[in-house]
Amino acid sequence: MNLSLIDPFILAQDYPDALTGKANGTVVIFDIETNGVARNWSGDGRYLLSSSSDWKCILWDLRDGSKLRTVRFEAVVSIAELHPTNHLLFVASLFEHHPFLVDLSSPIPLKHQLPSAPKRPKLDRADLNEKQALQDAKQLTCVTVFTAQGDHIIAGTNRGWLNIIEVRSRATVHSTHLCSGAIFLLRLTASGRDMVSNASDRVIRTTPIPNFSQADLDLENMKIEVEHRFQDVVNRLSWNHVVFSSTGDYVAASTYMNHDIYIWERGRGSLVKILEGPKEELGMVE
Repeated sequence: MNLSLIDPFILAQDYPDALTGKANGTVVIFDIETNGVARNWSGDGRYLLSSSSDWKCILWDLRDGSKLRTVRFEAVVSIAELHPTNHLLFVASLFEHHPFLVDLSSPIPLKHQLPSAPKRPKLDRADLNEKQALQDAKQLTCVTVFTAQGDHIIAGTNRGWLNIIEVRSRATVHSTHLCSGAIFLLRLTASGRDMVSNASDRVIRTTPIPNFSQADLDLENMKIEVEHRFQDVVNRLSWNHVVFSSTGDYVAASTYMNHDIYIWERGRGSLVKILEGPKEELGMVE
């Protein structure tokens, strides 16, 4: 008997799918080959985590389309991401709220609030005054992403800080002040060794990321340095979405209130192409 006819996951390996969320709350999976609605996710993933403006995250089993867990928060979910190896663990960033690490291993999900205040160096902590401490306490996390190993979470705040949070202890182990504006998008390469960020100062930054799980890594004195800064210095464009190419050699970005796609090459740090899209504004680019 042809196993692919009875096992949809074997069939799905040869027919990649794409996912979209609709305004009415419906999640639709499209088969890219046929442009039709697909009933199964790609072969490397059985579970799907969706987040929406109704303050909920839902974990779906794509084998039968059932809901495994539903988690309700106290604010709109800006972004949510599954752990790279454990589908019963995810991190969620909320609008004007602190982020949460959610454990779905039990029927009643466990929500653990994560810190947003940066961990300053020892010298800075010694001189930290009451006013600065109050300002740090008011910081909020805009975006979160798991590292490739899944042992840490990289979080971007509304005041330009990158917080490295250990998953096991749920504590901030390192912080770096990346920019003066809010960081609202973080993406990693497939290897997890490079990161691209988009911030409200209209500058796209690429940053090499160390292996935070390395035993001899000095997190207290570690420095995360920006590799390249990409921006439109003439028109001062804002960016809707930023993404790495599959190899990580290029960075592409869609523009706010515009239909162009900018592409930069990381080797020289230069703009190599501007693609003119349709007349409508482009939201996401992949």
